[in-house]
Order: sequence, then C-alpha cells, then structure tokens
Amino acid sequence: MSNFNINIQHTNKPAIIKFEANKFLTRHESYEFKNIDEAAASPLAQQMFYLPFVKTVYIAQNFIALEKYDIVDWPDVEEEVAQQINDYLNSGGEVIRTKEQEPKNIPVTVYAETTPNPAVMKFVANKKLVINAAEFKNIDEAKDAPLAQKLFHFPFVKEIFIDENYVSINKYDIAEWDNVAMELREFITTFLQEGNEVISAEAVKVAAKKQEEEQIAAETKVDVGNLDSTSREIIAILEEYIKPAVASDGGNILFDSYDPNHKTVKVILQGACSGCPSSTMTLKNGIETMLRDMLRDKVQTVEAING
Repeated sequence: MSNFNINIQHTNKPAIIKFEANKFLTRHESYEFKNIDEAAASPLAQQMFYLPFVKTVYIAQNFIALEKYDIVDWPDVEEEVAQQINDYLNSGGEVIRTKEQEPKNIPVTVYAETTPNPAVMKFVANKKLVINAAEFKNIDEAKDAPLAQKLFHFPFVKEIFIDENYVSINKYDIAEWDNVAMELREFITTFLQEGNEVISAEAVKVAAKKQEEEQIAAETKVDVGNLDSTSREIIAILEEYIKPAVASDGGNILFDSYDPNHKTVKVILQGACSGCPSSTMTLKNGIETMLRDMLRDKVQTVEAING
C-alpha cells in the first residue's frame, strides 16, 4: 500500500475544489485536461471524467483540482470523490504515464535571498520542493535527501533546512556569501531542472513518522497524552501568526512544551532561526510579547531549547 492521504481544500472559486495529497503526484510539472480524450496521458484524470459532474481536471505536484458543472454541489459529493482518489492512489494507480512524467528539462528558476541570520541564505524556487519541512545537520542525516547530500559536498555548507519551496543553507565562516551564493544558486537550479529528487520517498516516510512522533511527544508532556487548552491556543498562535513570518526569513518554529506553573513556553528553532544572532530579540520582543498580549496572564516567558 502507498499510504496516500487526501485532504479536501476549498478554493475561492465555488466550482473548483482541491484534493491535496500528502505525497507528490508529479515531479515539478502540472497538467490541465478539459475532457477524457485530452486526459489520455493521465489514467487518474480519465477516472475523474467518469464522474458526470466533472468539467475540468487539474493535476499539480501534490494535488488534483476538479472544476464541476452546476448539476451538483461540492458538499454533497466531495467526501466520496476524495475517497475515490484515495483508493485509486493507494491501489497503485498511475497518475501520469511514465513517458509523459519525465521531461528532459523542467522550467525551474531559483533566486537567492538574505535572512536576518548572516550565516544563512535562502534559495527560493518557483516550484514546490517538499511536502514536509526537513532539517539536516550533517551529510549522514541527508542520506535519503539527494539535494541536501550533494550540497554537503561544498566544504562551506554547515547545515541545511528545506521547506515548501526553498532551501536555507547555513555556512561556515570560511566562505563569504558574495563568493559562493551564485555558485549554490546555479547548482540548485540545475539539480531541479534535471528533474532530480529533492527528498526520497523513504525520507518523506521517515520525516512524516518523525513529525508524528514529535507531535505525540509534545502532547504527552502535557496532561497525560492530551494537550491542555492553553497549549492548543499557543500552537494555534504559532501556526497562524509566527510561522509565516519566520518562514519568510528561511526558518521554522515548533512548539515544544508549556509549563503552566512558571508560565513558560519552550520552542524549537530551525533553519535560519537556529543560531541567529537576532533570534533572542525575536523571541523576546516578538513571540513573547505576542503570546503575553494574546493569552494575558497565562504566558510570561518564551525560551528556545536550542538557541
């Protein structure tokens, strides 16, 4: 079994709904099919056109989007369609025929972006790179991540963090960004254009398991396996307000624990945030202040357990 999971995502267009997978369906390319004949290269899209209300099928990296005719409303059929897609993928059904799925040169662009951490630079692609974020401290940890493994062959690369559409690289002091940024950007661009795998299927599986274990571990720290209401509020604030901001700087933040007696929140910093000279100021003047204001007397301090 392939262990696909499908998540229903509504869009701002009432006729179109997205069925998002927890794995990539295509490498970097996307497809649009208006009818079953156009979908000859996609057995999955052809299956969708057997549903009489399907007007258009879009397939991208990790989702399939369907546009419907007005004969039905999505709330009446979306769960059934999601289950059908889920069953098809988990039975080993083909998304795009292999011949069509391996273009010789994929149109990918990458640009370099500085971060608040002078040791870290962010390389942003115009394509989705991974489903789940992954951090690599050394080449051994990157054994199932081909892109990270190759980047560690550059002697000045210290640590690597890969999230949705970017790679954050932490360098040693022996090199200056002015001298190596262009070389790294060109290397990453070529790697992606050749259609190489960023993270192997095995690594994705391991990362998903690790994420699940971390979540369970976090939950078991509070109230015998269940997060208390304050911890849930903290996680919601981190997800909605903090994560997007740190992601734009090439980093990530994870909830670790909440101590109601000392009113202390502990977090884990990743990517550009880890080891950043300004991370303490961000924690105190940004995150701590926000949690204090939004949760009033429930939070007094925020600490990073790795910085």
